[in-house]
Amino acid sequence: MPDARFFAATPEEVGIDPEQLDTVFQRAEQEVRDGLLPSAQIAIARRGKIAGMRTFGRVTHEGRAAVATNDTLYVVFSATKGITSAAAWLLIQEGKLDIGARVAELVPEFGTNGKDIVTVEQLFTHTAGFPYAPFDPMDWRDRSKRLERFARWKLNWEPGTRFEYHPTSSMWVVAELIERCSGMDFRHFIRTRITTPLGLPDLHVGLPSNLHDRVADITHVGSRPTPAELQALGFPEIPEVEVTEDALQGFNQRAIREVGMPGGGGIMTAGDLALFYQALLAEGRAPDGTPIWTQEVIRMARQVRSGNLTDPIFHKKANRALGIIIAGDRDRTYRGFGHTGSALMFGHNGAGGQVAWADPETGISIGYCSNGLDRHPVRQARRVVAISSRAAVCALGSQP
Repeated sequence: MPDARFFAATPEEVGIDPEQLDTVFQRAEQEVRDGLLPSAQIAIARRGKIAGMRTFGRVTHEGRAAVATNDTLYVVFSATKGITSAAAWLLIQEGKLDIGARVAELVPEFGTNGKDIVTVEQLFTHTAGFPYAPFDPMDWRDRSKRLERFARWKLNWEPGTRFEYHPTSSMWVVAELIERCSGMDFRHFIRTRITTPLGLPDLHVGLPSNLHDRVADITHVGSRPTPAELQALGFPEIPEVEVTEDALQGFNQRAIREVGMPGGGGIMTAGDLALFYQALLAEGRAPDGTPIWTQEVIRMARQVRSGNLTDPIFHKKANRALGIIIAGDRDRTYRGFGHTGSALMFGHNGAGGQVAWADPETGISIGYCSNGLDRHPVRQARRVVAISSRAAVCALGSQP
């Protein structure tokens, strides 16, 4: 749980309506109360402080049952991408990484099988052309094995011609770029350049070995709907590719947690997620006023770079910026945002319904985590939209 100095004395202190905040908490608790999720944790922040944070339900820590508390750590899956990307922004800011450069110029081993034309920008926007390139997380520990993986990867389509979500592959390459441009292990870079200056010691990409007893074990819940049931609900069938149940359950293993997968292995509390996004709203400054990101690099990072490219499942504009998603138009709910926030909202969600975003118009940010990964995509999507829609109008004077 974040340090006490990051908690507002009252929601009103940071301009949050306590009654509206309570509706957010009630919605976050709903599935836990109904027995659909084992636990959930949520935090709403504004003006650099947490207006409220709640944890509901029970968890297991390596098989040992416990009540979930605000100190419980959760795997946030692809919400990690926003953090890893923000680490790379620092190298762009320092002139050490050029988003227009070809990846092979910096990682020559990557430039095989036609991948020599892939640019750094395309890694962040999921337009790089190798969405499901295989990578065993344990190979990251062996430099020769990781580079062999990069070299074996092949393109599925021409880079830059389409958008198709890269669940993990492109972020492994981003992590390699961070290491080559900084001369530092990417996990150590994130800790020394982001989490420590922000005062968020419980935000981890690469879990320390002594903290496994605080991590909520992953469990899958609910039943997978049939294609006919999805069709009746007006929801497309989502193919199961890389993000399988076995792969997600792998985060119950100590070794996988400690690797710190750059595209999906972050472990933290919902409060840490909300405060990370507060820093991006606060002109990129740490709580003591120390600048981390410049306003220029944040503006650059939030620029939509995917143009009119659409996702292959919902056929909506992808709205991808530099490793984060921008809410944009009325189709924002398909991108994991609620109905009520502004077009400028930005963030990144994670498997199983993890939620992380910030809204520059209101100054609100949110972190939501659960260890119960819902097999029903419609219920999961509706939960995200409902929580986000309520959270986005928590500011005093907002209209639900």
